[in-house]
Amino acid sequence: MSELSPSELNALVTLLDDSDQEVKTHVHDRIISLGAEIIPFLEKKWENSFDPGIQREIEFLVHELQFLQLKERLEEWKKSEDKDLLTGLWIINTYQYPDLEFEKLNADMHQIYFEVWTAFKSDLGPYDQIRIINNVLFNSLRFSANTKNFHSPANSMLSSVLDTKKGNPISLCAIYMLVAQKLGLPVYGVNLPNLFVLTYNSADITFYINAFNKGLIFRRQDIYNYLEHLKIAPKEEFFEPTDSHQIVMRSLRNLAFAFEKLGEAEKVLEIQELLQILES
Repeated sequence: MSELSPSELNALVTLLDDSDQEVKTHVHDRIISLGAEIIPFLEKKWENSFDPGIQREIEFLVHELQFLQLKERLEEWKKSEDKDLLTGLWIINTYQYPDLEFEKLNADMHQIYFEVWTAFKSDLGPYDQIRIINNVLFNSLRFSANTKNFHSPANSMLSSVLDTKKGNPISLCAIYMLVAQKLGLPVYGVNLPNLFVLTYNSADITFYINAFNKGLIFRRQDIYNYLEHLKIAPKEEFFEPTDSHQIVMRSLRNLAFAFEKLGEAEKVLEIQELLQILES
């Protein structure tokens, strides 16, 4: 875990609540330098402590270590060649659920894929294949739009969306897209103003899918009409597939907005730090 013995670690923790600020700062920096591996030890110390001051300091330390680990993972993801979407969404998820294992999220997504795959027919045309996915996701599995709590942070946590079967446009689209792509379909995300949708985009045919409205199929002209209603000039990016980098960034922006609505200023600043990693 570290080059320090258990007794030395214990001694460090007891100094977390020291009245001398210089000592507290030194102890804090020393513990942070040990990295995320020290977290289980700190959590055990929290459980065994009866000192509210020490417990509070441990909570701050654990969060700081977890946040540092999250930033490191996001840096690695940004540099990765494929920028796997599920991995990116898992990293965001660990902001609220730091103990969530990627394997658990992957297994839950595979189960959804399996449900769709058993009903899927590869010899059908694109529209009929999309209708099968719609039927399984929105009728059998009962995924739906979280209209009651549209700005809840939970909508940006894939594990929460999988548990409650309720999400925002981008989380529902991400689930849909991951399943469709695993089935070999050319389904991608599209960044619209105030809405995230999907496109079935092949050499032969292009149409759009609104996962926030039970997989409603629509056409290019509908996007023009939507933009005209919003008084926004059309741009090519409103019609073309976006990449996983942009999807993760938009998910983080949604999360920052959700925390802003709740008055969680510190969390907003932390999410902005994560956005800066992807924007740099």
